[in-house]
Amino acid sequence: MNLYVLRHASAGTSRENPLVDVKRPLDKEGKQQCLLIGNYLNALRVQFDLIASSPLKRALQTASLVGTEVGYDTKIQVAEALAPGATVPAFQEFVATLAKYENVLIVGHNPNLPQFLGSLIVSPGRASIRLRKGAIARVDCTRRPGILNWLVDPRILRGAYTSVTKRSLRKTSRK
Repeated sequence: MNLYVLRHASAGTSRENPLVDVKRPLDKEGKQQCLLIGNYLNALRVQFDLIASSPLKRALQTASLVGTEVGYDTKIQVAEALAPGATVPAFQEFVATLAKYENVLIVGHNPNLPQFLGSLIVSPGRASIRLRKGAIARVDCTRRPGILNWLVDPRILRGAYTSVTKRSLRKTSRK
């Protein structure tokens, strides 16, 4: 199984009231990050068998927008094991249920998502991985510990997209 770990895209400033913060949507930059991630995954020809998300609005929106970009047309699975208050054991239990799938995208939050990612690739408490908003990682979970194949930051995607859209050859004519 290839597990793609995606931190939700930018959703502005967090709210002090947790009941209001749960409903915080993506901002304009967050929606652009989702499009960049979707384009990147399309360039890699990645197709998901399952997309699972935290129940919070910003994570569900991220999962939905990226899923739409890559042509995912099945319902997004909502998983409490990806919520901000989830624990590593709950996450590990959830990942164990995904073994029947080949490519799975999960969308979650900081501060626990980097811990979850670390728990997939090394012994608990031995990894420190930075995930910016909109960052995505691919982990091969065929064996334990898993292997982190790649981690991409939205700033890298933006730079790559800009360089791809520019003309690579210099203009030679002087008209």
